[in-house]
Amino acid sequence: MSLIRLFLCFAFLIIGGSVFAQSSSELKRRKEALTREIEMLRRSQSKVASSKRLSLKQINALNAQIRLREEKIRTINSEIRLLDNQISENTNTVRSLQSQLKKLKKEYAAMVLFAFRNQSAYSKLMFIFASKDFNQAYKRLKYLQQFGDYRQKQAQYIEQTQKSLGAKIVELDHNKREKSTLLSDQQNEKSTLGKEKNNQSVQLSRLSKQEKQLRQELLQKQKEVARLNRAIQNAINKEIEEERRRAEAAAKEAAERSGTTAKPVASGSGVLAATPEAARLSSDFLSNRGRLPWPVSVGTIVERFGNHGYGVNVTVENNGVDIKTSEGATVRAVFSGEVRSVYNIGGQYAVLIRHGEYFTVYSNLRTVSVSKGQKVAVKQSIGTVITDPVDGTTQLHFEVRKGALPMNPEGWLAN
Repeated sequence: MSLIRLFLCFAFLIIGGSVFAQSSSELKRRKEALTREIEMLRRSQSKVASSKRLSLKQINALNAQIRLREEKIRTINSEIRLLDNQISENTNTVRSLQSQLKKLKKEYAAMVLFAFRNQSAYSKLMFIFASKDFNQAYKRLKYLQQFGDYRQKQAQYIEQTQKSLGAKIVELDHNKREKSTLLSDQQNEKSTLGKEKNNQSVQLSRLSKQEKQLRQELLQKQKEVARLNRAIQNAINKEIEEERRRAEAAAKEAAERSGTTAKPVASGSGVLAATPEAARLSSDFLSNRGRLPWPVSVGTIVERFGNHGYGVNVTVENNGVDIKTSEGATVRAVFSGEVRSVYNIGGQYAVLIRHGEYFTVYSNLRTVSVSKGQKVAVKQSIGTVITDPVDGTTQLHFEVRKGALPMNPEGWLAN
């Protein structure tokens, strides 16, 4: 039973260590990604900090920086909790191994004492010859052999337990040092977050003094959003109508050939997946939810999906996300598909790509390298992002739609 308990203990150590390593590795990767995003925002913010004119884009970038900093602190807290659990488990494991080692040594000492008292060949022979019959003599002979083998195994188990105990003590010490480092990082991040929030208050106060300019900017933003939405809505409605007509014509032709009544055509956006090719593309796009590559190689979301109020009785609806990126950044298709529209809206371009029943939208482009009807592959370049000449910001607007219905792109992009 002692050996079984020891085996189970070793198995627990291996499985528990593997789970901890995986969780810890994931948290570290997320923390490193957040650090890169924060640094990118910090650098871009420092470039436009001297600008006399403060824009909503700059405020959104500052808000995003604070949000990412808060998420980084939460990630550090998760790392600390994970380490606390691991420290507790390792402490219990060390105590269990110490107790197990003590029992093994006690059992081994008893075996050594027994072997010492019966070490002579005469004693062993007397033990065998004192048997009542041949079967008992054979069993006693096997017992002596097994006893010797067991004693050797016991010595090996003691050695293995001592090694495991030493390794766990080293790991426990490492966990404690790592926790100390994380606590220090946590304190530094909280201090930086406090400074960023103070800066946010200053900038918001500065922005409130420019209320007239802010209202004009918000109204202009609403107009641009409305123009883009109308263009996208019209293009998608046109796609749906064209597909419906093709499907009805195909159903009518098939019915005439077979002499039956034409089958009803799917309504709404479902008609966009009526053909086998479109259905397969739609299914492939859906199966990649949460794994789509980002439309830019480096970037961070500064304005999220949904309605956003700015404290001046003006609300702006965002049907996608705004991604802050580097100046001159290349925009990439997030999935294979076909370019269905290229728009010029106020000197900036927007591209609509169809993926079966789904569409992706890329706007705020300075240049476009694709045209309507062109097939595109995953990560294929479709243009470059424009940099606002007034406030110096470089932001891509990105949308995902099922038919004409806007969907939150954050749920589709890879983390």
